[in-house]
Amino acid sequence: MSDAIPSAFNPSAEGWAVLPERGFPVLLGTFFSKQVDGAWRYGFLAEERHLNVGGVVHGGMLMTFMDDMLGLTVWQAVGRVPISTIQLNSRFVSPARAGDFVECVPRVERIARSVAFIRGELLVGDRLVLAADGVWKLLGQR
Repeated sequence: MSDAIPSAFNPSAEGWAVLPERGFPVLLGTFFSKQVDGAWRYGFLAEERHLNVGGVVHGGMLMTFMDDMLGLTVWQAVGRVPISTIQLNSRFVSPARAGDFVECVPRVERIARSVAFIRGELLVGDRLVLAADGVWKLLGQR
């Protein structure tokens, strides 16, 4: 049985590439990436398995996706050294629904000697779903 929901949006046809699947995120479904105006963006198609009992994408799914994509952005920005989330603050603004393509727009704010500060938004089209900011610990040498 598939959790896929028919969607009018086809990420591959729009130039989105499948992110390599490994570790915990494999349990969540397929994530996509795309460069837009020189910056990376990430996305996923909301499926039935992502929904809560209220019929919208579960907040835990949105936060997990945000944590993973902001972490990936920091990891790339600091030269792919080991990192770990210290803090992730989130604000839920509107719901995402089955069939929506949820896009993460990350922005590194500052990289210090041992921590990095980052912000991000989850969007469905131009509608804000979740805004977040966080701090990541740099565990390795840069």
